[in-house]
Amino acid sequence: MVHIIFTSIWLNQLLPSALVVATLVGLIILENHFIKKHELNLKKTLMILIVISSFILFLCAIFLLLWIWNFDFQSYLSVVLSDSILFLEDSVGKFVSSVIILFVAQLILRLSKIALMKIGSKEGPLQRRKKTISRVIRSTSKYLVWTITILAILAVWGMNVVPALAGLGILGLVIGLGAQKFINDLISGFFIIFEQHFNVGDKIEVQGFKGEVIDIGLKTTKIKNWKGEIKILSNGEISNLINYSKDDSIAVVEFGIAYRENIQSVIDLLNAELPKLKLIYPQIIEPPTVSGVIDLSSSSVNLRVISKTLNEQHYAVERGIRQRVKEILDANQIEIPFPQVVVHTPKS
Repeated sequence: MVHIIFTSIWLNQLLPSALVVATLVGLIILENHFIKKHELNLKKTLMILIVISSFILFLCAIFLLLWIWNFDFQSYLSVVLSDSILFLEDSVGKFVSSVIILFVAQLILRLSKIALMKIGSKEGPLQRRKKTISRVIRSTSKYLVWTITILAILAVWGMNVVPALAGLGILGLVIGLGAQKFINDLISGFFIIFEQHFNVGDKIEVQGFKGEVIDIGLKTTKIKNWKGEIKILSNGEISNLINYSKDDSIAVVEFGIAYRENIQSVIDLLNAELPKLKLIYPQIIEPPTVSGVIDLSSSSVNLRVISKTLNEQHYAVERGIRQRVKEILDANQIEIPFPQVVVHTPKS
């Protein structure tokens, strides 16, 4: 009798189940082998279709196994459907409230983003400062709004958020004790922003790296140099800072003339010609002038030319002044000395 029952189970359930599982495993192996062999040549759409087909075959195999073992789909589906209806009837208000909360949160974030971007894009004397503050407020408000949104949704679904708030306070204390460097970065970022050490768009130099500030957060600052390299610094690491954007820049050019030249004539000639560079370089605020003799070196009398320019716009002006000085001196046969070595050959 037992042998008959086992044989019946083997033929009606175990053997078909084994065949289904073996077929499914074989298809999975073939699929993996096919994908690995043709991975570089397969298009993304075909890959997605293969994955979806595999998932459908897997579901079909599960349902086939349940059918082989006489699983009552009708009763199961009726129970699931009735429970789902009761759950929806009980939760429809909560769903609607949650959707409204999410919609309001998104609306607040979008309106604040638009408003802050508009404020940060306005031209004016405090434009850089406004852009910096707007970016920090956008970053902070995003985390604040989403935290309040999650707590509000949890409260709608009947969870007591007071213990959650207390837990967040304890968690914050624990994290603060174990993440002192992180807290130090946040505090440093706070003082950098509100004491106006620098703003977005300023040219600064930190740890030998000079560039433009492209982003400021409460934890990190990003600086981009003229080669396009970006350095990310923790705010707590920013020390020995040089800010080149606080005031106008000064273009400085130094050069030498021969000792036999008339110094005052050279100065008068350059002071008459160099101011014309303002027509070529609109970034010049005060025209170039010769400030005087700065050094009596071994082979030349060194002079200095200075000119005030817009912030961090002095590089091109310095190049232009050097070129123009060389042209003026050459045109007036004024010698620019260069190092020379005189060799004396003793008479034999």
